[in-house]
Amino acid sequence: MRPYGTGDWPPVWALLEPVFRAGETFPHDPAISEAEAQLAWVEQSQAVMVAVDPAGAVVGTYYLRPNSLALGAHVANAGYVVAEHARRKGIGSRLCQHSLQAARRLGFRLMQFNLVVSTNTAGIRCWQRNGFQIVGTLPGAFRHMQLGYVDALVMVQSLLEGPTP
Repeated sequence: MRPYGTGDWPPVWALLEPVFRAGETFPHDPAISEAEAQLAWVEQSQAVMVAVDPAGAVVGTYYLRPNSLALGAHVANAGYVVAEHARRKGIGSRLCQHSLQAARRLGFRLMQFNLVVSTNTAGIRCWQRNGFQIVGTLPGAFRHMQLGYVDALVMVQSLLEGPTP
């Protein structure tokens, strides 16, 4: 795991493009341009990390940013993508764990996922294994490219030690 560098954009885009085009897990326009994707993933984030394999190839990435403005900026948000060939090897969990640690270091008090697509069962299992709880369901909130309107979940995890005030 290492910080994103400007030379990482081509392999990061190679991970993001098929996921965005599929329209199954991220709310981005499936026709998003590369420049728009770079703005959304990198430029609008507080931190971007990449996971690399032993040969140095990028196999995953995440962004970390405030979930809201000003009085809600103590709540973090993150997005994760793992290369298709590297899935089911624990990389998503490592990205998640790393992002939680980074969010704590940056002073965030909570991590919130706003729109976890209900059909993304692997993602939901991963987030729950890493301490996230479902706190709400948004009926029909995601327009899945294959299935039409499906529910989305709101998931959260406290980043504070001890009970949440």
